[in-house]
Amino acid sequence: MIPSKTSHIKKAEEIFFKALMIVCAAIIMGILIFIIGTIIYKGLPSLNLDMITKLPGGGFYLGKEGGVLNAIVGSLYIVGGSLVLSIALSIPVVMYINFYLRRNSVFGNITRFCFDILFGVPSIVYGAFGFALMVFLGMRSSLLGGIITVAMLIMPIMMRSLDEVTRLLPKDLPEALLSLGSTKFEMVKVLLRQLMPGLVTAVLLAVGRGIGDAATVLFTAGYTDNIPTSLNQPAATLPLSIFFQLGSPVEEVQNRAYASALILTVIILILSFSARYFSSRFSKHKI
Repeated sequence: MIPSKTSHIKKAEEIFFKALMIVCAAIIMGILIFIIGTIIYKGLPSLNLDMITKLPGGGFYLGKEGGVLNAIVGSLYIVGGSLVLSIALSIPVVMYINFYLRRNSVFGNITRFCFDILFGVPSIVYGAFGFALMVFLGMRSSLLGGIITVAMLIMPIMMRSLDEVTRLLPKDLPEALLSLGSTKFEMVKVLLRQLMPGLVTAVLLAVGRGIGDAATVLFTAGYTDNIPTSLNQPAATLPLSIFFQLGSPVEEVQNRAYASALILTVIILILSFSARYFSSRFSKHKI
């Protein structure tokens, strides 16, 4: 049988789009390898134990000794606080629109549309809004201001990710649990267990975004060479520390910026791999 002209065209299209996908995947992998390779090449020679375990000494940004422990701890404080705040607000909202509203209800669709809009808002806008909110409330740049602003940034990410996972669950699962004699507390425990893979993934993705963002904390968290001991004190973050070090005319300080970027990259990679591990581990409890 002689192949028709149409079959030749389909085969050519298949080869073309397969080649296009391979080229695009190779470009993405190449960009990632180039970024990580540049950070390792420039940052690894300046990375030492003092960078991780010491606070900036006097003249650190002029090339003298010290580390970025203040920025590491400050970043973890801000992300940890914003994470607690985001989880406390996200889970009830997602459970309400998925289990207490009708499927495709107007209010639920409007809420999801708001998630999508907030998801695409640039982080600098959150930073400006957080700063305006702090001025309105009479707050100064502080750890609390940074926590609130970063929480606003990561909350849409968490809600949208959780919502996608929750929509895959059976709609009548709560009624089924209650009909079997479960209390509402037990029902919520079962639902949370079903949501756990998505929750872990959403949390770690949101943390990865929040810990690496500089615009949201630029005006709201302030900056200090010390570790904050209360919510009203300013807090340093790794993105801002990198920004200030790169702005130094001293080459040694600029190299330290790459070392700080390497620390931040390692933290984000650990979070990404942890997301995959915990997501697969909790998936075995899904119905």
